[in-house]
Amino acid sequence: MYNMQAVIRKSINNSTIQFERLGYIANNLANTNTVAYKSNRFEQLMREDGYVEGAIRTNALQGSIRVSKNPYDVAINGEGYIPVVSPDGEVQYTRDGSLKRGEGGYLMTVDDWLVGDGIKIPANSYKIEIKPNGDVINYDNAGSLPEKIGTIPIVQFDSPESLDQGQHNKMVPNEESGEPRIVKAEENIQQYATEVSNTDIYDELNTLMRMNTSMIASLNLMKIADDMYNKAINIREG
Repeated sequence: MYNMQAVIRKSINNSTIQFERLGYIANNLANTNTVAYKSNRFEQLMREDGYVEGAIRTNALQGSIRVSKNPYDVAINGEGYIPVVSPDGEVQYTRDGSLKRGEGGYLMTVDDWLVGDGIKIPANSYKIEIKPNGDVINYDNAGSLPEKIGTIPIVQFDSPESLDQGQHNKMVPNEESGEPRIVKAEENIQQYATEVSNTDIYDELNTLMRMNTSMIASLNLMKIADDMYNKAINIREG
């Protein structure tokens, strides 16, 4: 009787883990077209007692670079994240470089987070040039001299795959990922471009189909174990 209860408990635990993994796969597929989205990898670990545990890892690999027509758009061609600040002062990190000239003329994300310490674009700006090192250059008119108005900072982490998901396609550091450190003398920013999501649709769909088979098998096993358990109870009572 005890062994039968253990089988049922393990089956419930393992099925719960499978449903959790299914949620992450669905989230990856839903963000296929999200700029610079980093897909989640769900790792399953079998403990010695037969129970399954799940661990979430971020796929930190770079997505493809796509050309855009927006002069404020930037892509990071290599490692790193752009620090952005919420209206409430919270700092998170993103590779989503689909930027805009926001409130007050400041360079912002599409959801109004400030880029870096604040880069203010003049109201009479004729042209903005963003250098590979992140320097933002303004031209007042066609013949004016270039004026540096700020720099888009880039930070790196010791373990980017350990970063936690933050708000709206942003990342949050933790003890395992390490603290952000400013990258200097790098030239990996590309203007008029954004990074594509690194979600592999075919791999996700293949995993989804294999999971479906596994979940059906787990549920069938639970039903068989439950039937046997009920029969054992009826025999004892009889």
